[in-house]
Amino acid sequence: MPRVSPIRQRHLEAEASLLPYGPENSPVELVETFGELELEYAAVRKFAALLDLPSRALVRVRGADRLDFLNRMLTRELLGKAPLTPHHTRRSFWLNRKGRIDADLRLIELDDHTLLELDTFSVEHTIETLTNFVFTEDVAFEDATPELHRLALHGPNAFELLQHLATHARGVPLAELNNADVSEIEIDGIPVTVFREDTAGVPGLELITPAERTSEVYAKLCDAGQPLDDDGRMASVHANADTLAARVRLRPIGWHAYNIARIEAGTPLFMLDFGPTNLPAETGVLNDRVNFDKGCYLGQEVVARMHSLGKPKQVLVALKLQGQHARDAQGHARQAVTGAQVFLTGDAGGDVIGAVTSSTISPMLGASAIAFAMVKTKHAEPGQKLTVAAEGEFVEAEVQPALRTLP
Repeated sequence: MPRVSPIRQRHLEAEASLLPYGPENSPVELVETFGELELEYAAVRKFAALLDLPSRALVRVRGADRLDFLNRMLTRELLGKAPLTPHHTRRSFWLNRKGRIDADLRLIELDDHTLLELDTFSVEHTIETLTNFVFTEDVAFEDATPELHRLALHGPNAFELLQHLATHARGVPLAELNNADVSEIEIDGIPVTVFREDTAGVPGLELITPAERTSEVYAKLCDAGQPLDDDGRMASVHANADTLAARVRLRPIGWHAYNIARIEAGTPLFMLDFGPTNLPAETGVLNDRVNFDKGCYLGQEVVARMHSLGKPKQVLVALKLQGQHARDAQGHARQAVTGAQVFLTGDAGGDVIGAVTSSTISPMLGASAIAFAMVKTKHAEPGQKLTVAAEGEFVEAEVQPALRTLP
């Protein structure tokens, strides 16, 4: 049965538009937008934005041998010279024997257990396959998603809002929270775990809340951070600028606004931009997920062989669409949708050398169209001119120096 956000009813009352995420037979509902996409995106870039994340899930790992076991399974070093210590996070892949990606993980180390943060549709397979390798070790896996729910705060003012509401409990103080740090706080007595990851190119505070009290946390954030007029609508002017809400200007946002920001920021996602058929070297995030000098782990031989040989057959790149066909007669950028074919320039409609995985119109790049695309490595050098099918036209696209295109 598909997961339902504990604050779904609140979204419906706010007349949010919802969209399915995941398999057709059991999708998770995400908020697409609350009806004001430009303002939602502006909240990410200029103020503070609150995002519900029912697409994310958590696996709890317990036992005295948990880190030793995970270190022998996953692609990142968790012990030795670079130990994963309490109140820190680390990104890693969980691979199969063929070196393909079974899950893209974020390990969150706490005092007495480890959380694996991952895509909700990776949970069952991850628990099953990891458990298959447990023999005598003191380690156990359980799906913690029914009892824990994910929210996120993005934006320059995210810290001010959360610090106003938070009481420090354990870990790194909020004021000192850097990427990969973890803070345990309370909001009016409700325990919340916070870790930082700037996936949208602005300060990003990722929240783990008790599922049964997520609605309270969400409401407290909105009550403290949203400047409302007398009719209960989001105020459009900076009235009472000395109040927290007027300074922070929090706005609930949907997936669409976050998706624009994360593509600009160069943040690819598992199940969207790469998936279970891909090798780590193809993802564009290899160095953030893999240590090449650690001991054995599942799939290591394939990873090491690929690393020593040099290059995979394909790799994820960022494209910027440009040229005479990049905009329609009204001056609007033509967007290459997911799955759009990529060709060599001069060979439009010929041999396909790749496909678009995510795309958006970038406000930070003058409303130009940008995209992630998986393309053949020999055509993936920065500056390479390619052609992409977009809205009935073949549009020139240039491979960018990095996945991040945000100025």
